[in-house]
Amino acid sequence: MSATLITQLILVVMTIYIVVIFGRDLIIHRKDLHDGNPIVTGLIGFVTNFFDALGIGSYAPTTMLLKLTKSLKNDKLLPGTLTVACSIPVLVEAFLYIKSVQVEGTTLLSMVVAAVLGSFFGSKVVSRLDEKKIQVAMGIALGITAILMILSATGVTAALGAGNTAIGLHGWKLWFSCFVNFILGGLMTAGIGLYAPCLALVYLMGMNPLVTFPIMMASCAALMPVAAHEFIKKNEYARMPSIAITIGGCIGVFVAVTFVKSMNLTMLTWLVIIVMIYTSILMLVEGLRKFKSQAKTKN
Repeated sequence: MSATLITQLILVVMTIYIVVIFGRDLIIHRKDLHDGNPIVTGLIGFVTNFFDALGIGSYAPTTMLLKLTKSLKNDKLLPGTLTVACSIPVLVEAFLYIKSVQVEGTTLLSMVVAAVLGSFFGSKVVSRLDEKKIQVAMGIALGITAILMILSATGVTAALGAGNTAIGLHGWKLWFSCFVNFILGGLMTAGIGLYAPCLALVYLMGMNPLVTFPIMMASCAALMPVAAHEFIKKNEYARMPSIAITIGGCIGVFVAVTFVKSMNLTMLTWLVIIVMIYTSILMLVEGLRKFKSQAKTKN
């Protein structure tokens, strides 16, 4: 059995797993599905996952839009809602890209497993944070993501991959990439999207830029259901927004891959970066203000 086939089987298992744990939780709490506007969050899911399938990433834009539309009761629910809601749409993407882009199975499987392990430990840490810590963490996450997107939009990241032809890694490069993907898997549970840093990692290791898509999408798809378990177990996510984003997101992915496949995202990318920086500052200010307020109360 090839490593690529094993990776696909892992994704099948993860799909079944997230459907079961998410569906079971919704059935148990079926009388509590009144949080958020499903039309607004469904549109958010469609738009962000549509562009996610084209490579722009969904975590940061979804965070930004949920925050701006005040779709969640509090910011503590952001990491869990992102993780649960985007799991199934990203799984759909992963299946599509693994089939269409050639990559060495051992490299793909190793990096996916590393990301899953990182998310397992990361979700346990993030789910214990209170709202002000989540706000600061998400503010930092959005800021880092904005910087990475600026590097990508200005061609700095692409320059790293110019002329690269490798479709797999071996020796220390594979071990190092797995270690970095482990860290990225953990950070993703705090809102730092894996796409942009994984893209830079793949380029730096000398791999073909196209290989990035199956690696980063399979990594995200496999790690998200694992991380989602912790947030679902602790009720640290918004149920109705997650349902709406999942449905809208799956439709967005299908439309993007089936009908669009590629488009000029330059202006949209810069718009997202600008609003992302604004949201990052907003969340940092809110979080730090609460820290100061708490410190004054103690004194």
